[in-house]
Amino acid sequence: MAANTASGYIQHHLQNLTYGQLPAGYERSDGSVLNDATWTIAHSAQEASDMGFWAIHVDSMLWSVFLGLIFLLIFRSVAKKITSGVPGGLQNVIETIVEFVDTSVKESFHGRNPVIAPLALTIFCWVFFMNLMDLIPVDWIPGLATLAGVPYMKIVPTTDPNITMAMSISVFLLMLFYWVKVKGFGGLFSDLALHPFTSDNLVIKTILIPVNLLLETVSLIAKPISLGLRLFGNLYAGELIFILIAMIGYLQLPLHFGWALLHVLVITLQAYIFMTLTIVYLSMAHEDH
Repeated sequence: MAANTASGYIQHHLQNLTYGQLPAGYERSDGSVLNDATWTIAHSAQEASDMGFWAIHVDSMLWSVFLGLIFLLIFRSVAKKITSGVPGGLQNVIETIVEFVDTSVKESFHGRNPVIAPLALTIFCWVFFMNLMDLIPVDWIPGLATLAGVPYMKIVPTTDPNITMAMSISVFLLMLFYWVKVKGFGGLFSDLALHPFTSDNLVIKTILIPVNLLLETVSLIAKPISLGLRLFGNLYAGELIFILIAMIGYLQLPLHFGWALLHVLVITLQAYIFMTLTIVYLSMAHEDH
């Protein structure tokens, strides 16, 4: 690969293909100096860092959208050809997944909302597909990208906290939307201000409101943070282990195979956990105490 040292090899594989703006007068990694502020692809980790907040991880965006389209095309194809007779292999798999998600929604969601089951199915399959990219040998696609002149290429979107946090924040905003829609702003305030501590005495209840608001606000904010970081942390660690195995040399094949078998469980479990917590959070927004 592009790096000659062990640390360089690891850093290369963990660096996203980043597009952003570099300021005028910036000296690039190849020694050239920019006359004007320029939007460009970063050719080093330092350049990616100097691009700041508005930089875009192009590889994460492209792979996540591509895998989402793959999910839609597969399910659409099966839905158009579905038969009530003896199902084919792919239809059998899709029906099993749909039934599994439907059962999970019925067990965890106690409101009435036609959006929840399709949302849960989309989240489970999309996250699973993104996680599944972790099983592709780490040098294959980045190696082809390097030959094509692309400096970096991370193919597992869920190893990018920008992707996992964007998904978790989207779930969080959806939870707040239904919370207000079902209960109103008064119901939202009541859930935050009158729990977990309450009293029949009006004075004590009033005194407890700031305590409840503090505890519930912290708990509320922790939900999207933990949801996004849990998925990112597990997949990032798995990807790092694959990279370390790839550095071993001739022994990497059996180790890669063994870790891949174990990692299949991690991939599926993390998709399931993300889906289940999404259902639980949305169920909380629909429930009354």
